Amino acid sequence: MRSSLATAGAATFRHGVHPEELKDATAKLPVERMPFVGEYVLPLSQHTGAPAVPIVVPGQRVARGQRVATAKGFISTALHAPVTGTVAAIEPRYHPSGTRQPAIVIRTDPFSSQRIETEPPPPPDSMTADDVVRAVQDAGLVGLGGAAFPTHVKLKVPEGKRARFAILNGCECEPYLTCDHRVMVERAHDVVEGLRIIMRRVGAERGYVGVEVNKPDAIAALEAVANGDGVEVVPLKVKYPQGAEKMLIEAIFKKEVPSGKLPLDVEMVVNNVGTAAALSDLFRTGQPLIERVVTVTGTGVRRPANVLVPIGTPLRDLLEFCGGLSADTRQVILGGPMMGQAQKSLDAPIVKGTSGVLAFTEPVPLVREEACIRCGRCLEACPMILNPSRLAAMVRKEDVDGLRGLNILDCFECASCSFSCPSHIPLVQLMRVGKAIVRQAAKK
Repeated sequence: MRSSLATAGAATFRHGVHPEELKDATAKLPVERMPFVGEYVLPLSQHTGAPAVPIVVPGQRVARGQRVATAKGFISTALHAPVTGTVAAIEPRYHPSGTRQPAIVIRTDPFSSQRIETEPPPPPDSMTADDVVRAVQDAGLVGLGGAAFPTHVKLKVPEGKRARFAILNGCECEPYLTCDHRVMVERAHDVVEGLRIIMRRVGAERGYVGVEVNKPDAIAALEAVANGDGVEVVPLKVKYPQGAEKMLIEAIFKKEVPSGKLPLDVEMVVNNVGTAAALSDLFRTGQPLIERVVTVTGTGVRRPANVLVPIGTPLRDLLEFCGGLSADTRQVILGGPMMGQAQKSLDAPIVKGTSGVLAFTEPVPLVREEACIRCGRCLEACPMILNPSRLAAMVRKEDVDGLRGLNILDCFECASCSFSCPSHIPLVQLMRVGKAIVRQAAKK
């Protein structure tokens, strides 16, 4: 069903920025499956919340799809073996954060068929609400847009609240990334089926999929399977950070999520399109979250691609599958260029929240920070209507009360402020420091 908003012009939110899209290298490339490699590294912490707890020991044989770590509390989730093989170790390994963190290391059985033997759970409509939540947590599903927030938490609506609308984020507004785009084009039915599962579970009246208009093939594919039935595809203006859940809500409903509140406080729940497809996989085949689509691109990549990658695959193996890095590669980033993280080691693995691997040959420009010229561009850019320049000054003074008063915790570190600053002030880095200062003060 075509949204009425499409004829009136693409919807959007206030403020934001327009970085160059740079998606042409991979936007039309079908997803290809990566062959299995010799070793996989599963960090116990690759989701928002408490790290998972191992339930296997070194030397133990595991099957592909078998649970190898269980959730530690409600805001936590499970981990599963991406291959059939043997647990080689449980030890600190490189993590995408740049630190060494506890991980389960699995050595692949080269003679295994790698067939998944998992059984699907009962149809969600035949399960109790708590059983659905438990099944999703046990399957290790998290948000695949980057934040890796446990999906089951969003499916459990607290008593006294309701979710009238379920929204899927198909914006993929970060430059370079096209993994969500390809999932929507190639797996539109699974995306919509996953949305319907979410709608039934949370009791939503309608479902929406927000897609930027630079993905017309994805919009067409989703509309072809939505068939009305309470699901609407909403074309959105190309702007960053359109995919942030609060921006998505503002764009579609013209409604603001209040400071310090969540989408559920305005009767909405937001998930990623890849998460919806994974939810469909779970209830159709029983497959837990053991793989995801990753965009591999950038000037340093010899063969850009969209790749279905087993969770835990070392970066160097994925890059080798894509032809390897050019000799003059200077930087590798996990995620997009706006919010992604530069890597210190190619031994770090692909984790559940990894949407992209970007390699660049251009040297990172070393620019000197200048004094703030009070131009106001950071205010115009900030989608949360904050004052980044003023907040940055308070961070440097460690003014905790001032930072709280100006709602620094509303910042989700999209880097629109840094992108727009002509004085090259590291505003988003200062926002991170300021949030840490406020949180630390709250613990005293």
